[in-house]
Amino acid sequence: MAILGAGIMGASLALMMARRGYAVSLFDKESEPMACASRWNEGKIHLGYLYGNDPSLLTARHLLSGGLCFGRLVSELIGSNLEAHTTFSEDLYLVHRNSIVAAEALGAIFERVDVLVRSHADATSYLADVSAARSNRLSKTELADVTNSDQIVGGFQVPERSVNTRWVADRLCAALRGEPNISLRMASKVLSAQPVDGIDGKWRVAVASEKRAFDIVVNCLWEGRLAVDRTAGIEPVPGWSHRYRLCLFGRTSQPVDLPCAVVALGPFGDIKNYDGRNFYLSWYPSGLLAESGELSIETPQALDADARQRFIGDVRATLTRLVPVVSSMFDDAEELEVRGGFVFAQGRGSLSDPKATIHRRDQFGVNRLGNYISVDTGKYSTAPWLADRLARQICGID
Repeated sequence: MAILGAGIMGASLALMMARRGYAVSLFDKESEPMACASRWNEGKIHLGYLYGNDPSLLTARHLLSGGLCFGRLVSELIGSNLEAHTTFSEDLYLVHRNSIVAAEALGAIFERVDVLVRSHADATSYLADVSAARSNRLSKTELADVTNSDQIVGGFQVPERSVNTRWVADRLCAALRGEPNISLRMASKVLSAQPVDGIDGKWRVAVASEKRAFDIVVNCLWEGRLAVDRTAGIEPVPGWSHRYRLCLFGRTSQPVDLPCAVVALGPFGDIKNYDGRNFYLSWYPSGLLAESGELSIETPQALDADARQRFIGDVRATLTRLVPVVSSMFDDAEELEVRGGFVFAQGRGSLSDPKATIHRRDQFGVNRLGNYISVDTGKYSTAPWLADRLARQICGID
């Protein structure tokens, strides 16, 4: 079988199928697996709280099962526990004065998400036990301990955690290279996938240098998936967006006591403290380099040295104004890395528009045409769960 795309979805599925005895060819345009968005993101393992602008809770319900079993499934894939590489404190959601959902309304939705989390059969299987999950509104004193900015008008502590995606990526790469049933076809940009003799037979995958037929083809590409789907005969459903954004990854020379925080709810930023020395920082308005509703989007050019320093300075200044202790991470930094990645969503519009469909993530999943399968991963946190479900279906277990 062929798997297109060596991000977390493709890597997870490749390992699951190979360990069931399938010969897997794993294609990716990069020179290494896990080289793009699956390596360079904040690693939030979603339970549904971020989608507070979806009062139907359809997004929370769709994300929840994947988030709860993420740690277990990834640990099985890499043969190692994630505990030491998981944020050790619960996330703070800091409500910006320009939030698209007011603090009171957000708190009411969080309480409903709490109920979903607590009542789920896998609530004890999350990165931390969330069977008694409860979001807590920060008191004025607690909020003042984090921020003195009049831009932040409220705050909540929620039970979500994040993982260090670079550490996970390295372990998944090692697992892929150690699996004899996987053939890594790196530096191979997939151009098309077409049936050889009917959709229920073999499918031919075309890359720049060759064409080869496979019994099953699974399209797990992140950017570019829709264009390959069209060559296969699956017409993409209108209403999607590709975005490319930059983030900052830091490492300090000594431990820094920095909270994990999300500035909510709209086009704001994130702070992740994985272990006291490794950090992720983002500020969406500064990091968004490109967005498009086309079938695919080209990777923007890398920043030159001056632009890189401006980006770092902007992230530092903006986040420090909101959470002053952020400055200490920069003071003690021994490494600052600017990296980018694509965001794909079946949804459109601006994050600052409360009516935009981008605020929902309840449409991702699997689309099948005979022996060609296209996978919208949804979120990083749902990829291993979706891969597990698909592997079972292909093998006839479910």
